[in-house]
Amino acid sequence: MNGAAKGAVIGGVFLAMLGGAGYGVYALVGDAGGEGGTSTKAGDAAYRPEKGSGPVTEKETAETAKAFLAAWAAGDDRTAADLTNNATAAQTAVADYKAKAYISKAVITPGAAKGDTVPFTVAAEITYEGTTKPLAYESRLTVVRGVTSGKPLVDWQPSVIHPELQKDEKLRAGAPASPPVKLVDRNDEELTAEKYPSLRPLLDQLRETYGSKAGGKTGAEVWIEPAVANTPKRTLLTLVEGEPSVLKTYLDAKVQAAAEKAVARFPEASVVAVKPSTGHILAVANHRQDGYNAAMAGTRAPGSTMKIVTAAMLLDRGMVAADKPADCPKTVSWGGRPFHNLKNFDLPAGTTFATSFAKSCNTAFIKQIKPVDDDSALSKEAKEVFGIGLDWKTGVKSTDGKVPAATGAEAAAAYIGQGQITMNPLNVASITATARTGVFRQPLLVSPELDGRTIATAQRRMKPAVQQQLVSMMRLTATEGTGQKAMASVGGDKGAKTGSAEVGGGGSPDSWFTGFSGDMAAAAMVEGGGHGGDAAGPIVASVLSSS
Repeated sequence: MNGAAKGAVIGGVFLAMLGGAGYGVYALVGDAGGEGGTSTKAGDAAYRPEKGSGPVTEKETAETAKAFLAAWAAGDDRTAADLTNNATAAQTAVADYKAKAYISKAVITPGAAKGDTVPFTVAAEITYEGTTKPLAYESRLTVVRGVTSGKPLVDWQPSVIHPELQKDEKLRAGAPASPPVKLVDRNDEELTAEKYPSLRPLLDQLRETYGSKAGGKTGAEVWIEPAVANTPKRTLLTLVEGEPSVLKTYLDAKVQAAAEKAVARFPEASVVAVKPSTGHILAVANHRQDGYNAAMAGTRAPGSTMKIVTAAMLLDRGMVAADKPADCPKTVSWGGRPFHNLKNFDLPAGTTFATSFAKSCNTAFIKQIKPVDDDSALSKEAKEVFGIGLDWKTGVKSTDGKVPAATGAEAAAAYIGQGQITMNPLNVASITATARTGVFRQPLLVSPELDGRTIATAQRRMKPAVQQQLVSMMRLTATEGTGQKAMASVGGDKGAKTGSAEVGGGGSPDSWFTGFSGDMAAAAMVEGGGHGGDAAGPIVASVLSSS
Protein backbone atom coordinates (compact mmCIF):
# COMPACT_ATOMS: atom_id res chain seq x y z
CA MET A 1 0.00 0.00 0.00
CA ASN A 2 1.50 3.36 -1.03
CA GLY A 3 1.91 6.39 1.25
CA ALA A 4 -1.00 8.33 -0.27
CA ALA A 5 -3.39 5.49 0.44
CA LYS A 6 -2.10 5.00 3.97
CA GLY A 7 -2.66 8.59 5.10
CA ALA A 8 -5.87 10.15 3.88
CA VAL A 9 -4.45 13.57 4.53
CA ILE A 10 -1.59 13.32 2.04
CA GLY A 11 -2.55 14.94 -1.23
CA GLY A 12 -5.86 15.98 0.33
CA VAL A 13 -7.42 19.41 0.59
CA PHE A 14 -6.87 21.69 3.59
CA LEU A 15 -9.30 24.52 4.28
CA ALA A 16 -8.82 27.20 6.91
CA MET A 17 -12.22 28.44 8.01
CA LEU A 18 -12.41 31.56 10.16
CA GLY A 19 -15.64 31.89 12.13
CA GLY A 20 -16.98 35.15 13.52
CA ALA A 21 -15.03 38.27 14.30
CA GLY A 22 -11.62 37.82 15.86
CA TYR A 23 -11.29 34.26 17.11
CA GLY A 24 -13.28 31.44 15.58
CA VAL A 25 -12.90 27.85 14.55
CA TYR A 26 -10.12 26.68 12.30
CA ALA A 27 -10.45 23.35 10.53
CA LEU A 28 -8.31 20.99 8.49
CA VAL A 29 -10.35 19.03 6.01
CA GLY A 30 -8.85 16.26 3.91
CA ASP A 31 -10.40 13.86 1.41
CA ALA A 32 -9.43 10.22 1.11
CA GLY A 33 -9.23 10.39 -2.67
CA GLY A 34 -6.35 12.82 -2.59
CA GLU A 35 -7.54 14.79 -5.66
CA GLY A 36 -9.43 17.96 -6.51
CA GLY A 37 -10.81 20.63 -4.21
CA THR A 38 -9.70 24.13 -3.42
CA SER A 39 -7.29 25.49 -0.89
CA THR A 40 -7.52 28.56 1.29
CA LYS A 41 -4.03 29.45 2.47
CA ALA A 42 -3.31 31.12 5.75
CA GLY A 43 -1.35 33.74 3.87
CA ASP A 44 -4.64 35.07 2.48
CA ALA A 45 -5.24 36.60 5.91
CA ALA A 46 -2.18 38.75 5.10
CA TYR A 47 -1.17 39.08 8.75
CA ARG A 48 2.34 40.44 8.97
CA PRO A 49 3.35 41.24 12.55
CA GLU A 50 4.97 44.63 12.96
CA LYS A 51 8.13 45.36 14.84
CA GLY A 52 7.65 46.63 18.37
CA SER A 53 9.40 46.82 21.69
CA GLY A 54 8.77 45.78 25.26
CA PRO A 55 6.41 43.00 26.32
CA VAL A 56 3.87 41.84 23.73
CA THR A 57 0.40 43.29 24.09
CA GLU A 58 -2.73 41.22 24.42
CA LYS A 59 -3.81 42.42 20.98
CA GLU A 60 -0.51 41.27 19.45
CA THR A 61 -0.90 37.94 21.22
CA ALA A 62 -4.41 37.45 19.86
CA GLU A 63 -3.51 38.42 16.29
CA THR A 64 -0.33 36.34 16.17
CA ALA A 65 -2.04 33.28 17.64
CA LYS A 66 -4.94 33.64 15.19
CA ALA A 67 -2.61 33.81 12.19
CA PHE A 68 -0.45 30.92 13.39
CA LEU A 69 -3.40 28.63 14.10
CA ALA A 70 -4.91 29.50 10.70
CA ALA A 71 -1.65 28.60 8.98
CA TRP A 72 -1.35 25.37 10.92
CA ALA A 73 -4.99 24.55 10.14
CA ALA A 74 -4.42 25.22 6.45
CA GLY A 75 -1.41 22.95 6.36
CA ASP A 76 0.73 25.93 5.42
CA ASP A 77 3.84 24.95 7.35
CA ARG A 78 6.00 27.73 5.89
CA THR A 79 3.66 30.53 6.98
CA ALA A 80 3.09 28.93 10.37
CA ALA A 81 6.83 28.55 10.90
CA ASP A 82 7.53 32.19 10.06
CA LEU A 83 5.17 33.22 12.84
CA THR A 84 7.34 31.46 15.45
CA ASN A 85 10.74 32.09 17.00
CA ASN A 86 12.07 28.73 15.77
CA ALA A 87 11.04 28.45 12.13
CA THR A 88 13.00 25.30 11.35
CA ALA A 89 11.54 23.21 14.17
CA ALA A 90 8.03 24.60 13.74
CA GLN A 91 7.92 23.97 9.98
CA THR A 92 8.94 20.34 10.43
CA ALA A 93 6.39 19.78 13.22
CA VAL A 94 3.48 21.35 11.32
CA ALA A 95 4.34 19.43 8.15
CA ASP A 96 4.71 16.17 10.07
CA TYR A 97 1.33 16.69 11.72
CA LYS A 98 -0.41 15.67 8.51
CA ALA A 99 2.33 13.63 6.85
CA LYS A 100 3.62 11.51 9.74
CA ALA A 101 0.89 11.68 12.38
CA TYR A 102 -1.74 11.08 9.66
CA ILE A 103 -4.10 13.81 10.84
CA SER A 104 -6.92 13.79 8.29
CA LYS A 105 -9.06 16.41 10.00
CA ALA A 106 -8.72 18.81 12.90
CA VAL A 107 -10.91 21.51 14.33
CA ILE A 108 -8.88 24.01 16.34
CA THR A 109 -10.88 26.19 18.71
CA PRO A 110 -8.92 28.98 20.40
CA GLY A 111 -9.87 30.53 23.70
CA ALA A 112 -9.49 34.18 24.59
CA ALA A 113 -6.01 35.62 24.89
CA LYS A 114 -4.89 36.24 28.44
CA GLY A 115 -1.76 38.30 28.59
CA ASP A 116 0.75 36.58 26.32
CA THR A 117 -1.00 33.17 26.32
CA VAL A 118 -3.77 31.67 24.21
CA PRO A 119 -5.33 28.29 25.10
CA PHE A 120 -6.94 26.20 22.38
CA THR A 121 -8.58 22.83 21.87
CA VAL A 122 -8.00 20.39 19.04
CA ALA A 123 -10.59 17.86 17.90
CA ALA A 124 -8.67 15.78 15.37
CA GLU A 125 -9.19 12.65 13.35
CA ILE A 126 -6.40 10.28 12.44
CA THR A 127 -6.80 8.09 9.37
CA TYR A 128 -4.39 5.24 8.78
CA GLU A 129 -4.89 2.34 6.36
CA GLY A 130 -8.63 2.86 6.22
CA THR A 131 -9.14 3.26 9.96
CA THR A 132 -10.20 6.63 11.37
CA LYS A 133 -10.26 7.49 15.08
CA PRO A 134 -10.67 10.74 17.02
CA LEU A 135 -7.88 12.40 18.97
CA ALA A 136 -8.96 15.31 21.17
CA TYR A 137 -6.78 17.40 23.45
CA GLU A 138 -6.11 20.86 24.86
CA SER A 139 -2.96 22.88 24.43
CA ARG A 140 -1.76 26.47 24.63
CA LEU A 141 0.76 28.77 23.04
CA THR A 142 2.67 31.78 24.26
CA VAL A 143 3.61 34.84 22.21
CA VAL A 144 6.93 36.59 22.81
CA ARG A 145 8.84 39.50 21.30
CA GLY A 146 11.38 38.33 18.70
CA VAL A 147 14.89 38.97 19.99
CA THR A 148 16.23 40.32 16.69
CA SER A 149 13.08 41.10 14.71
CA GLY A 150 11.12 42.77 17.48
CA LYS A 151 7.97 41.14 16.08
CA PRO A 152 5.41 39.24 18.16
CA LEU A 153 6.07 35.53 17.53
CA VAL A 154 4.78 32.22 18.87
CA ASP A 155 7.31 30.89 21.36
CA TRP A 156 7.85 27.54 19.71
CA GLN A 157 7.59 24.48 21.93
CA PRO A 158 6.69 20.94 20.80
CA SER A 159 3.82 21.07 23.33
CA VAL A 160 2.03 23.51 21.00
CA ILE A 161 1.37 20.59 18.65
CA HIS A 162 0.45 18.25 21.52
CA PRO A 163 0.71 18.95 25.28
CA GLU A 164 2.60 15.71 26.05
CA LEU A 165 5.40 16.47 23.61
CA GLN A 166 8.64 17.45 25.31
CA LYS A 167 11.83 18.90 23.86
CA ASP A 168 12.79 17.27 20.53
CA GLU A 169 9.97 14.70 20.73
CA LYS A 170 7.65 14.02 17.78
CA LEU A 171 4.05 12.96 17.20
CA ARG A 172 3.83 9.85 15.03
CA ALA A 173 1.29 7.29 13.86
CA GLY A 174 1.54 3.96 12.10
CA ALA A 175 2.61 0.42 12.81
CA PRO A 176 4.97 0.36 15.84
CA ALA A 177 8.13 -1.71 15.75
CA SER A 178 7.17 -3.69 18.85
CA PRO A 179 3.96 -5.74 19.09
CA PRO A 180 1.70 -5.06 22.07
CA VAL A 181 2.13 -7.12 25.21
CA LYS A 182 -0.18 -8.00 28.06
CA LEU A 183 1.91 -7.69 31.19
CA VAL A 184 0.96 -9.79 34.17
CA ASP A 185 2.28 -10.11 37.71
CA ARG A 186 3.65 -13.20 39.41
CA ASN A 187 0.07 -14.41 39.98
CA ASP A 188 -1.05 -13.73 36.38
CA GLU A 189 -3.00 -10.58 37.28
CA GLU A 190 -2.83 -8.02 34.47
CA LEU A 191 -0.76 -4.89 35.07
CA THR A 192 -1.88 -1.76 33.22
CA ALA A 193 -0.63 1.82 33.30
CA GLU A 194 -4.18 2.98 33.97
CA LYS A 195 -4.37 0.97 37.19
CA TYR A 196 -0.72 1.34 38.17
CA PRO A 197 0.47 4.74 36.81
CA SER A 198 3.98 4.38 38.21
CA LEU A 199 4.56 1.39 35.98
CA ARG A 200 3.99 3.24 32.69
CA PRO A 201 7.70 3.81 31.87
CA LEU A 202 8.54 0.25 32.91
CA LEU A 203 5.69 -1.26 30.89
CA ASP A 204 6.82 0.73 27.86
CA GLN A 205 10.39 -0.48 28.30
CA LEU A 206 9.31 -4.09 28.71
CA ARG A 207 7.22 -3.91 25.56
CA GLU A 208 10.09 -2.33 23.62
CA THR A 209 12.55 -4.96 24.83
CA TYR A 210 10.48 -8.12 24.91
CA GLY A 211 7.46 -7.49 22.66
CA SER A 212 9.04 -9.13 19.62
CA LYS A 213 10.60 -11.94 21.64
CA ALA A 214 7.31 -12.81 23.36
CA GLY A 215 5.35 -13.08 20.10
CA GLY A 216 2.20 -11.23 19.13
CA LYS A 217 1.29 -9.14 16.09
CA THR A 218 1.65 -5.42 15.53
CA GLY A 219 -1.42 -3.23 15.09
CA ALA A 220 -1.47 0.54 14.50
CA GLU A 221 -1.03 3.33 17.02
CA VAL A 222 -0.43 7.01 17.65
CA TRP A 223 2.63 7.57 19.78
CA ILE A 224 5.20 10.07 20.99
CA GLU A 225 8.60 9.43 19.47
CA PRO A 226 11.23 10.04 22.18
CA ALA A 227 14.14 12.41 21.66
CA VAL A 228 16.68 10.03 23.20
CA ALA A 229 17.67 6.86 21.34
CA ASN A 230 16.73 3.52 22.93
CA THR A 231 14.00 5.21 24.98
CA PRO A 232 10.56 3.59 24.69
CA LYS A 233 7.77 5.26 22.75
CA ARG A 234 4.72 6.51 24.63
CA THR A 235 1.46 5.30 23.12
CA LEU A 236 -1.33 7.89 22.97
CA LEU A 237 -4.02 6.05 21.00
CA THR A 238 -4.57 2.57 19.56
CA LEU A 239 -5.87 2.76 16.00
CA VAL A 240 -5.91 -0.95 15.18
CA GLU A 241 -5.67 -3.56 17.91
CA GLY A 242 -2.71 -5.87 17.55
CA GLU A 243 -2.48 -9.37 18.96
CA PRO A 244 -0.69 -9.05 22.30
CA SER A 245 1.54 -11.68 23.79
CA VAL A 246 1.59 -12.33 27.53
CA LEU A 247 4.71 -11.24 29.37
CA LYS A 248 5.05 -12.39 32.94
CA THR A 249 6.88 -10.22 35.46
CA TYR A 250 7.95 -10.87 39.04
CA LEU A 251 5.87 -7.93 40.29
CA ASP A 252 3.08 -8.50 42.79
CA ALA A 253 -0.08 -6.50 41.99
CA LYS A 254 -1.06 -6.29 45.66
CA VAL A 255 2.32 -4.96 46.73
CA GLN A 256 2.45 -2.63 43.71
CA ALA A 257 -0.93 -1.16 44.62
CA ALA A 258 0.31 -0.48 48.15
CA ALA A 259 3.49 1.10 46.80
CA GLU A 260 1.55 3.39 44.45
CA LYS A 261 -0.67 4.55 47.30
CA ALA A 262 2.27 5.02 49.67
CA VAL A 263 4.40 7.24 47.42
CA ALA A 264 1.37 9.37 46.52
CA ARG A 265 1.52 10.82 50.06
CA PHE A 266 4.82 12.60 49.41
CA PRO A 267 6.18 14.60 46.47
CA GLU A 268 9.35 13.34 44.76
CA ALA A 269 9.02 9.91 46.39
CA SER A 270 10.21 6.51 45.18
CA VAL A 271 10.09 2.97 46.56
CA VAL A 272 11.16 -0.55 45.58
CA ALA A 273 10.29 -3.89 47.18
CA VAL A 274 12.20 -7.12 46.56
CA LYS A 275 11.97 -10.72 47.71
CA PRO A 276 15.21 -11.58 49.59
CA SER A 277 14.95 -15.33 48.93
CA THR A 278 14.93 -14.85 45.14
CA GLY A 279 15.86 -11.27 44.29
CA HIS A 280 12.55 -10.84 42.47
CA ILE A 281 11.29 -7.25 42.32
CA LEU A 282 7.79 -7.12 43.82
CA ALA A 283 7.00 -3.42 43.33
CA VAL A 284 8.41 -0.22 41.84
CA ALA A 285 6.66 3.11 42.37
CA ASN A 286 7.50 6.77 41.83
CA HIS A 287 5.58 9.96 42.56
CA ARG A 288 7.52 12.66 40.75
CA GLN A 289 6.74 15.68 38.60
CA ASP A 290 9.35 14.72 36.00
CA GLY A 291 8.15 11.12 35.56
CA TYR A 292 11.71 9.88 36.16
CA ASN A 293 12.15 6.33 37.42
CA ALA A 294 14.28 7.41 40.38
CA ALA A 295 13.39 4.17 42.16
CA MET A 296 15.63 2.21 39.79
CA ALA A 297 17.76 4.80 38.01
CA GLY A 298 18.39 7.46 40.65
CA THR A 299 21.85 8.45 41.82
CA ARG A 300 21.58 10.09 45.25
CA ALA A 301 23.62 9.79 48.43
CA PRO A 302 21.83 7.17 50.59
CA GLY A 303 22.77 8.61 53.96
CA SER A 304 22.81 6.29 56.95
CA THR A 305 21.13 3.39 55.14
CA MET A 306 24.70 2.83 53.90
CA LYS A 307 25.65 1.93 57.49
CA ILE A 308 24.29 -1.55 56.76
CA VAL A 309 27.23 -2.07 54.39
CA THR A 310 29.68 -0.23 56.66
CA ALA A 311 28.60 -2.29 59.65
CA ALA A 312 28.98 -5.50 57.66
CA MET A 313 32.51 -4.49 56.67
CA LEU A 314 33.46 -3.64 60.28
CA LEU A 315 31.96 -6.89 61.59
CA ASP A 316 33.61 -8.81 58.75
CA ARG A 317 37.04 -7.47 59.72
CA GLY A 318 36.52 -7.95 63.45
CA MET A 319 36.71 -4.26 64.22
CA VAL A 320 33.41 -4.26 66.10
CA ALA A 321 30.84 -6.66 67.53
CA ALA A 322 27.16 -6.04 68.11
CA ASP A 323 27.45 -6.58 71.85
CA LYS A 324 30.79 -4.76 72.37
CA PRO A 325 31.19 -1.07 73.27
CA ALA A 326 31.48 1.51 70.46
CA ASP A 327 32.01 5.09 71.56
CA CYS A 328 29.50 7.64 70.28
CA PRO A 329 30.73 11.17 71.04
CA LYS A 330 28.94 14.29 69.79
CA THR A 331 31.57 15.04 67.17
CA VAL A 332 34.66 13.53 65.62
CA SER A 333 37.14 14.84 63.04
CA TRP A 334 38.76 13.03 60.15
CA GLY A 335 40.73 14.39 57.23
CA GLY A 336 40.52 17.88 58.67
CA ARG A 337 36.72 17.94 58.66
CA PRO A 338 34.41 17.70 61.68
CA PHE A 339 31.49 15.25 61.65
CA HIS A 340 28.61 15.22 64.12
CA ASN A 341 25.48 13.29 64.98
CA LEU A 342 21.97 14.56 64.35
CA LYS A 343 21.41 17.52 66.69
CA ASN A 344 24.84 16.74 68.17
CA PHE A 345 23.60 13.88 70.35
CA ASP A 346 25.97 11.49 72.05
CA LEU A 347 25.56 8.16 73.85
CA PRO A 348 26.90 7.12 77.27
CA ALA A 349 30.26 5.42 77.60
CA GLY A 350 30.02 1.68 77.18
CA THR A 351 27.14 1.87 74.67
CA THR A 352 27.24 -1.17 72.39
CA PHE A 353 27.82 -1.05 68.66
CA ALA A 354 24.29 -2.44 68.19
CA THR A 355 22.81 0.55 70.02
CA SER A 356 25.02 2.99 68.10
CA PHE A 357 23.72 1.40 64.89
CA ALA A 358 20.10 1.51 66.06
CA LYS A 359 20.42 5.16 67.12
CA SER A 360 22.29 5.97 63.87
CA CYS A 361 25.40 7.35 65.51
CA ASN A 362 27.71 8.76 62.81
CA THR A 363 30.72 9.21 65.06
CA ALA A 364 30.80 5.58 66.19
CA PHE A 365 31.33 4.56 62.57
CA ILE A 366 33.82 7.26 61.60
CA LYS A 367 36.01 6.46 64.61
CA GLN A 368 36.66 3.03 63.02
CA ILE A 369 38.39 4.40 59.89
CA LYS A 370 41.83 4.50 61.48
CA PRO A 371 41.69 0.93 62.87
CA VAL A 372 40.49 -0.40 59.50
CA ASP A 373 43.39 1.31 57.73
CA ASP A 374 42.21 0.37 54.22
CA ASP A 375 40.88 3.03 51.85
CA SER A 376 39.16 0.42 49.68
CA ALA A 377 37.62 -1.64 52.51
CA LEU A 378 34.10 -0.25 52.09
CA SER A 379 34.21 -0.48 48.29
CA LYS A 380 35.36 -4.11 48.48
CA GLU A 381 32.64 -5.10 50.93
CA ALA A 382 29.95 -3.41 48.82
CA LYS A 383 31.01 -5.22 45.65
CA GLU A 384 32.19 -8.59 46.95
CA VAL A 385 29.29 -9.25 49.35
CA PHE A 386 26.42 -6.90 48.38
CA GLY A 387 26.92 -6.97 44.60
CA ILE A 388 27.03 -3.18 44.32
CA GLY A 389 28.59 -2.16 40.99
CA LEU A 390 28.32 -5.55 39.26
CA ASP A 391 26.28 -4.39 36.23
CA TRP A 392 22.82 -5.59 37.16
CA LYS A 393 20.54 -6.57 34.28
CA THR A 394 17.09 -6.39 35.81
CA GLY A 395 15.09 -6.51 32.57
CA VAL A 396 14.70 -2.72 32.28
CA LYS A 397 17.09 0.20 32.59
CA SER A 398 18.50 0.52 36.07
CA THR A 399 21.53 2.23 37.61
CA ASP A 400 24.05 0.41 39.75
CA GLY A 401 25.10 1.76 43.12
CA LYS A 402 28.50 3.44 43.32
CA VAL A 403 30.90 2.99 46.25
CA PRO A 404 34.34 4.23 45.17
CA ALA A 405 37.46 3.96 47.30
CA ALA A 406 38.01 7.18 49.27
CA THR A 407 40.56 8.85 51.50
CA GLY A 408 40.54 11.59 54.14
CA ALA A 409 37.28 13.38 54.78
CA GLU A 410 35.68 11.66 51.77
CA ALA A 411 36.27 8.28 53.45
CA ALA A 412 34.54 9.48 56.61
CA ALA A 413 31.62 10.75 54.57
CA ALA A 414 31.41 7.42 52.74
CA TYR A 415 31.14 5.46 55.99
CA ILE A 416 27.86 7.26 56.68
CA GLY A 417 26.53 7.22 53.11
CA GLN A 418 27.64 10.65 51.91
CA GLY A 419 30.55 11.85 49.78
CA GLN A 420 30.85 10.13 46.40
CA ILE A 421 28.48 7.26 47.21
CA THR A 422 25.30 7.12 45.12
CA MET A 423 22.36 4.73 45.35
CA ASN A 424 18.68 4.43 44.50
CA PRO A 425 15.88 2.59 46.32
CA LEU A 426 16.48 -0.54 44.21
CA ASN A 427 20.12 -0.69 45.35
CA VAL A 428 19.26 -0.11 49.00
CA ALA A 429 16.39 -2.62 48.96
CA SER A 430 18.85 -5.17 47.58
CA ILE A 431 21.37 -4.32 50.32
CA THR A 432 18.69 -5.04 52.92
CA ALA A 433 17.71 -8.26 51.14
CA THR A 434 21.35 -9.37 51.18
CA ALA A 435 21.64 -8.59 54.88
CA ARG A 436 18.44 -10.53 55.50
CA THR A 437 19.68 -13.76 53.89
CA GLY A 438 23.46 -13.33 53.80
CA VAL A 439 23.45 -13.93 50.03
CA PHE A 440 23.32 -11.38 47.20
CA ARG A 441 20.66 -12.23 44.65
CA GLN A 442 20.57 -9.77 41.78
CA PRO A 443 17.18 -8.03 41.57
CA LEU A 444 15.06 -9.16 38.62
CA LEU A 445 11.91 -7.72 37.07
CA VAL A 446 11.47 -10.46 34.46
CA SER A 447 13.03 -13.88 33.97
CA PRO A 448 16.51 -13.93 32.39
CA GLU A 449 15.33 -16.89 30.33
CA LEU A 450 13.41 -14.44 28.12
CA ASP A 451 16.61 -13.15 26.57
CA GLY A 452 19.45 -15.19 28.07
CA ARG A 453 20.97 -12.19 29.82
CA THR A 454 23.75 -12.76 32.35
CA ILE A 455 22.87 -12.21 35.99
CA ALA A 456 25.38 -10.67 38.36
CA THR A 457 26.71 -12.83 41.19
CA ALA A 458 28.71 -11.65 44.19
CA GLN A 459 32.20 -12.94 44.88
CA ARG A 460 31.32 -14.33 48.30
CA ARG A 461 28.44 -14.74 50.69
CA MET A 462 28.29 -12.95 54.01
CA LYS A 463 29.85 -14.76 56.94
CA PRO A 464 27.06 -16.34 59.06
CA ALA A 465 28.23 -14.56 62.22
CA VAL A 466 28.23 -11.21 60.41
CA GLN A 467 24.77 -11.80 58.97
CA GLN A 468 23.33 -12.78 62.36
CA GLN A 469 24.69 -9.67 64.07
CA LEU A 470 23.64 -7.38 61.22
CA VAL A 471 20.06 -8.65 61.25
CA SER A 472 19.90 -8.40 65.04
CA MET A 473 20.98 -4.74 64.84
CA MET A 474 18.38 -4.00 62.18
CA ARG A 475 15.74 -5.64 64.38
CA LEU A 476 16.84 -3.40 67.26
CA THR A 477 16.53 -0.34 64.99
CA ALA A 478 12.95 -1.29 64.12
CA THR A 479 11.87 -1.95 67.69
CA GLU A 480 13.89 0.48 69.84
CA GLY A 481 15.90 2.71 67.49
CA THR A 482 15.31 5.41 64.89
CA GLY A 483 12.96 3.18 62.91
CA GLN A 484 10.65 2.33 65.80
CA LYS A 485 7.90 4.85 65.06
CA ALA A 486 7.71 4.13 61.34
CA MET A 487 7.81 0.34 61.78
CA ALA A 488 5.29 0.19 64.64
CA SER A 489 2.52 -0.92 62.27
CA VAL A 490 4.60 -3.68 60.69
CA GLY A 491 4.11 -7.13 62.18
CA GLY A 492 6.24 -10.25 62.30
CA ASP A 493 10.01 -10.50 62.23
CA LYS A 494 11.15 -7.05 61.13
CA GLY A 495 14.22 -4.88 60.82
CA ALA A 496 15.06 -1.40 59.55
CA LYS A 497 17.60 1.36 59.00
CA THR A 498 16.91 5.07 58.66
CA GLY A 499 18.90 7.60 56.70
CA SER A 500 19.00 11.27 55.80
CA ALA A 501 21.39 12.66 53.23
CA GLU A 502 22.39 16.27 52.82
CA VAL A 503 22.54 17.11 49.11
CA GLY A 504 23.94 20.34 47.71
CA GLY A 505 24.64 21.84 51.12
CA GLY A 506 21.25 23.45 51.64
CA GLY A 507 17.57 22.79 52.14
CA SER A 508 15.98 19.81 53.77
CA PRO A 509 17.96 16.54 53.45
CA ASP A 510 16.74 13.57 51.44
CA SER A 511 14.75 11.09 53.50
CA TRP A 512 15.82 7.42 53.20
CA PHE A 513 14.45 4.33 54.90
CA THR A 514 14.85 0.61 54.37
CA GLY A 515 13.44 -2.38 56.17
CA PHE A 516 12.39 -6.01 55.98
CA SER A 517 9.46 -8.07 57.18
CA GLY A 518 9.28 -11.79 56.50
CA ASP A 519 10.45 -12.46 52.96
CA MET A 520 10.19 -8.86 51.76
CA ALA A 521 12.69 -6.03 51.80
CA ALA A 522 11.86 -2.47 50.75
CA ALA A 523 13.59 0.88 50.48
CA ALA A 524 12.23 4.36 49.84
CA MET A 525 13.64 7.80 49.18
CA VAL A 526 11.89 11.17 49.33
CA GLU A 527 13.91 14.07 47.93
CA GLY A 528 13.98 16.86 50.49
CA GLY A 529 11.85 14.75 52.82
CA GLY A 530 13.93 15.32 55.95
CA HIS A 531 14.62 12.60 58.52
CA GLY A 532 14.36 9.04 57.25
CA GLY A 533 11.62 8.04 59.63
CA ASP A 534 9.40 11.00 58.76
CA ALA A 535 8.72 10.51 55.04
CA ALA A 536 10.46 7.45 53.60
CA GLY A 537 9.70 5.40 56.72
CA PRO A 538 5.89 5.41 56.40
CA ILE A 539 6.23 4.48 52.72
CA VAL A 540 8.34 1.41 53.49
CA ALA A 541 6.06 0.41 56.37
CA SER A 542 2.99 0.53 54.13
CA VAL A 543 4.66 -1.62 51.51
CA LEU A 544 5.95 -4.17 54.02
CA SER A 545 2.46 -4.44 55.54
CA SER A 546 0.85 -5.22 52.18
CA SER A 547 1.85 -8.85 51.93
